[in-house]
Amino acid sequence: MVLRVLCFALLSLATACVAQELRLPPVDEGAADATWPRFKARLLDAVARRDQQFILGIVDPRIRNMSGPDGAAGFRKLWEPQSAASPLWVELPKLLLLGGVFVKRDKQVVEFCAPYIYYKWPESAGIDASGAIIARETLVKARPAANSATLLTLSYDVVEVADWEVDDDGKDNPQKWVRLKTKAGEGYVPEEHVRSPLEYRACFVKSGTRWRMTGLEVGE
Repeated sequence: MVLRVLCFALLSLATACVAQELRLPPVDEGAADATWPRFKARLLDAVARRDQQFILGIVDPRIRNMSGPDGAAGFRKLWEPQSAASPLWVELPKLLLLGGVFVKRDKQVVEFCAPYIYYKWPESAGIDASGAIIARETLVKARPAANSATLLTLSYDVVEVADWEVDDDGKDNPQKWVRLKTKAGEGYVPEEHVRSPLEYRACFVKSGTRWRMTGLEVGE
């Protein structure tokens, strides 16, 4: 009888652990529209060349900005695309290279928004869930160093983040790490392998065969 109760308890614990494992696989609905991959390639090329003329040419006059007033003027003031040091050139490729989804803004407007993480965030995620692994077979390290022991491997898992920016153990190594709380204890993954749903996201609307950027936002 005691053995049966013990087995039942262990089975219940295992089931609970499985239930706690939540994944957010990548999604790219834009692939269904042939004009989107072509536009995205042109946009990424423009970003690589710091082409402010191209960027400003696709910005919607009423674009939603992450802070300050909305609109193209607010976008220019916020992002300063005339500067080669603008964070726009760093942040925009990060989200464009992840998949996106079509979002109905209202009854008449459908936007394509990237990355998918904010829009597909699972409702069942607990309050401690704060990030998603965006790569397959990411190695979780015991220390913030590539040569440290591997604790476990994660693929598109929803995770609890303890610290978003940790320096590498090597003083001269520019690699940044993110500290996670996992079933194997605290571990570290490269910062480019995990993303918060509250990081930058961009939305685009198609008009005819042309696309314009209608939002570049952050947060909830």
